[in-house]
Amino acid sequence: MDSAQEHITGYFKKVRSCLDEIAPADIRGIVDIIINAYQHNRCVFLMGNGGSAATASHFARDLSIGTAVPGKKRLRAVSLTDNVVAITALANDLDYQAIFSEQLMGHLEKGDVVIGISASGNSPNVLRGIEYARDQGAVTVGLVGFGGGKLKGMVHKAIVLSSKEYGPVEDTHLMLDHIISSLVKERIASG
Repeated sequence: MDSAQEHITGYFKKVRSCLDEIAPADIRGIVDIIINAYQHNRCVFLMGNGGSAATASHFARDLSIGTAVPGKKRLRAVSLTDNVVAITALANDLDYQAIFSEQLMGHLEKGDVVIGISASGNSPNVLRGIEYARDQGAVTVGLVGFGGGKLKGMVHKAIVLSSKEYGPVEDTHLMLDHIISSLVKERIASG
């Protein structure tokens, strides 16, 4: 086997290992949290950095548009990674660690859901956003790698991967987006 083939098969094995760690009950638990928010007209906020920022944007789109069912109200979902003006102003004028918590101020309501996506579980701005969310009575969720980091112990519900490699963790988080969103759509359609 050549080195490229070894790399490809090795990468696939790493992603499969991440997927094998996930309990279906944990996915169902997150779906239940999102459906509860939907039923009570609450909003889902998502946040992350780098690849996790892209996943937050993608996940918000999938929840708000991808779960749409004709004749049913839509789930409200917002990615806090999408407003470049707000992010750069907050980072410049205050502190990069405040970019998510500050965006939640004035928008977050008790019972909303805040999902923090962090491969390391130690992103200071995600941790601060989750801390603010919990203080305001939001339900918090973490999608985490690297064994969980600090985020694991701060959220109400987490899916934690042990891998310490960004690629497989981020790939798995995007797959979780698709699985969770499709299950949410099924529940909305049948409700």
